[in-house]
Amino acid sequence: MRGRSVSPVFVGREGELGALAESFDDARKGKVTAVLLGGEAGVGKTRLVQRFAERCAADGAHVLFGGCVELSTEGLAYAPFTAALRQLVREQGPAAVAALLPEGAQRDLARLLPEFGEPSGDGETDTGRARLFEQFLTLLERLADSRPTVLVIEDIHWADRSSRDLIAFLSRNLHIPQVLIVMTYRSDDLHRQHPLRPVLAELGRVNGVLRLDLPRLSRDEVAQQMTGILGKVPEYGSVEKVYERSEGIPLFVEAMLESGEVCTFPESMQDLILNSVERLPEETQRVLRIAAAGGIRVGHALLAAVSGLSEVELESALRPAIAGNVLQVADNRAYVFRHSLIREAVHDELLPGEHQRLHAGYAEEISKDRTLVPPGRAPVELAHHWYGARNDLWALISAWEAARKSFKAFAYTEAVPLLERVLMLWDRVPDAAERIGADHTAVLERAAEAANAGGDVDKGMKFVKAALSQLDETREPGRVAQLIVRRAGFKMSKGQMGIIEDLRHALRLVPEDSHDRAEVLTTLSRHLMLRGEIAEASEVIAAGLRLAREHRDRCLEADLLMNLALGHSLNGELESTIAVNEQALEIGHEEQSARIITRAIGNNIDALIDMGREQEAIRLSEQGWEIAKKYGRLRGSGLFIMNNWAEALESIGRWDEAIELVEAALSHGPHLRTRYALLRVRADIALARGELQLVESILSEVGVLKDRAEDFVQDITSNARLRIGWHLLRGEPGAALTVAERVLALPKQSSKAMLGWRLLALLRIVCDAAESTEPERAAAARAHAAEMAAELSVIGPVVDGYRLSYIGDFDAAAAAWERLKRPHNQAKALFRAATAAARAGDREGAAARLKVALPLAEALRATPLVEEIETLSRRVGGAPAQESSELLTPRELEVLRLVTLGRTNRDIAAELFISAKTVSVHVSNILAKLGVTTRGEAAAAAHRLSLIS
Repeated sequence: MRGRSVSPVFVGREGELGALAESFDDARKGKVTAVLLGGEAGVGKTRLVQRFAERCAADGAHVLFGGCVELSTEGLAYAPFTAALRQLVREQGPAAVAALLPEGAQRDLARLLPEFGEPSGDGETDTGRARLFEQFLTLLERLADSRPTVLVIEDIHWADRSSRDLIAFLSRNLHIPQVLIVMTYRSDDLHRQHPLRPVLAELGRVNGVLRLDLPRLSRDEVAQQMTGILGKVPEYGSVEKVYERSEGIPLFVEAMLESGEVCTFPESMQDLILNSVERLPEETQRVLRIAAAGGIRVGHALLAAVSGLSEVELESALRPAIAGNVLQVADNRAYVFRHSLIREAVHDELLPGEHQRLHAGYAEEISKDRTLVPPGRAPVELAHHWYGARNDLWALISAWEAARKSFKAFAYTEAVPLLERVLMLWDRVPDAAERIGADHTAVLERAAEAANAGGDVDKGMKFVKAALSQLDETREPGRVAQLIVRRAGFKMSKGQMGIIEDLRHALRLVPEDSHDRAEVLTTLSRHLMLRGEIAEASEVIAAGLRLAREHRDRCLEADLLMNLALGHSLNGELESTIAVNEQALEIGHEEQSARIITRAIGNNIDALIDMGREQEAIRLSEQGWEIAKKYGRLRGSGLFIMNNWAEALESIGRWDEAIELVEAALSHGPHLRTRYALLRVRADIALARGELQLVESILSEVGVLKDRAEDFVQDITSNARLRIGWHLLRGEPGAALTVAERVLALPKQSSKAMLGWRLLALLRIVCDAAESTEPERAAAARAHAAEMAAELSVIGPVVDGYRLSYIGDFDAAAAAWERLKRPHNQAKALFRAATAAARAGDREGAAARLKVALPLAEALRATPLVEEIETLSRRVGGAPAQESSELLTPRELEVLRLVTLGRTNRDIAAELFISAKTVSVHVSNILAKLGVTTRGEAAAAAHRLSLIS
């Protein structure tokens, strides 16, 4: 007599269950945020997480469930999160859930669940998706305020791109206690090109994310499972056969025992899984085939409609499948296959004609009554089933509708394959344009928009090129112009040149007084400003402002004002920069535009740093970051703000805090330009600390060492400065001078304190370092630098600090940096002043300056500067006595060090700024104290006695 098909005893997973329990305890302390549970299909992942969830719930945790389905790959975006949200709404009601979120946030969630009302009307594709991510993060954080919260997401190998991105976002950004995300995936499904692989690799580098692999059962564990299923201890021979055939996969053990104690052991695992199905009545098998075409989960009403059975007939047909544990009853009158492998096996058995008929049946019934599927799922379900039915007309129409639904849900990456399907089917549907109300080019334009919002630059560029090839700019100039502007954006993302030329072309196409022209002028003026073409950009802005105001587009007006402020910033006119940004900020508040507000705040942080008002910049950064999170602009303006925040901390010597900020910002996956800006901040600190390997790694990634072409003044100047610093750290003043010559030859330089003047101060160091070996080149570089300095404006204390360093008034520069509380700059200026004093014979003055500089450099762990200060201190006699030797004085030790290097008395005198006669006296004293007669013997004694390092 057969027993149960599923063991009532939990077998062989106590170690893994303990690991999950430990992760839950760590999550309550804020140490762990997510667990990735991997294992082969049928190995028992679902049972393990269900048992874990039961224990968590018993301990008072709030457990939310969400699962991915195969349909997710066809555009069903955010499926697991929608399911978890629906559970939460069922438990607490939409009003209670909305109360956990910032005001108005429920309108974003309405894009996924209609219970939250009308979706927001925000059409900014670059912000809506990010804002939706922030709302989920906030929701989990608020839930955790009251009790521990566990989110279980099963089968993430089927997750759609948006869900994968949201999983990565939450895993990186959940930094509060009491939240744990547990995710399962099929490890045997992850082929080399599987889209989950890079996500797993990324999450593997995130602190607080753990990976757990679920192994197969051992022979003893299989025996325990068989005992639980059969209700008695199995014979040894049966255990051996089952273990050998199932290879320790629990689902296969169940399937084999379902066939009876004396198994026939089918040739394939699919046959084995189907054994339990084939033993059912024929009508039950027919209904299971219909259910399999509907997916792993199908509603009772939908199954009844497609099968054509009455309520009584359907229940009679399903009862044996439920009794045999092939199907299980889920909530909301739905049926779920006990395991996805069973559904897959049944679905694979469908004949081609049967497959098409069943999918057509589902499509027809859902078309008649969309309430047969969960709210919001009808468009994607229809696209899936009409495509499966091979009905080209309705497959095209439904794919277009599903893509539009994806846009509304900010699921742009899911919209792309749906739009590609529309394009693929286009030639098969003669009246396609009339059917969807859009021509072929419009589909390409929409696909380019989706690719842009989803960050797929290569596909976006392909769509734009295809669309442009179909248009005649003499007939549709405005449409062509918009595509050219879009192409310029893709070029910028790829670091390609020719953007300005594209935008000028677009400008020639649009009518003189049109709104389209105002938009092109806005984009063109920003790029001109970034290239340093400030005069032309200002004229373009004036024209754009006139049109924006004529068309009453306040947001466009604000964008143009911020472009104008950028020009003021590059000219060093910082008060004007802040004033104009404040005008834009006011418009942003009036128009409730998060994009304008956060961009204006980020710009003003940058201006405050250039003014030497870092404390204000830091306070504004903290406020701006919170505002960016509130408005869902974390990955855009939020990370731009965080970059400027890190720059403020770097400038005042709070380097460790700056590094933490940079690393946190990088973990959010910033856009490429923001990533490069963050890496430059980290490279500045690495240079100052002598971390040569890290500097080389960063410069290589940013493209500095590959001489990658750059178009923007800020990038050109910053990259040149970092490369010069790298060469100097490597002891290559000649190479540093070559980079300096290249940057001095550029036609445009910025008066911005942290660009042009900071570069000039460094060029002074380069020329000084190269003068002894390359006197003519160094002199020519000084002359070019002087010409550059004469053209730059001198506004503000930060500019003055760099200007004083550049002209060689190092004591005044040190005083300026002290007032600005920039310790690294102060220590460098003091070292340069001490060097000049030592050369002038003022050893006491040099020592006094070095005494102030050393603790500043040591506190920063600025190793190269510390070593330079200590070396000069020894040369001028200002170094503290060394514990390594009480036999010789510090000055004698320094002379001995140079003697061991083979230096003559004249060489030593020049290096230590003393006379050759004094050196001779020191050498005589050293020989006497060491009891030797020659310089060679003195060197040998120095090494033997470890007198020098």
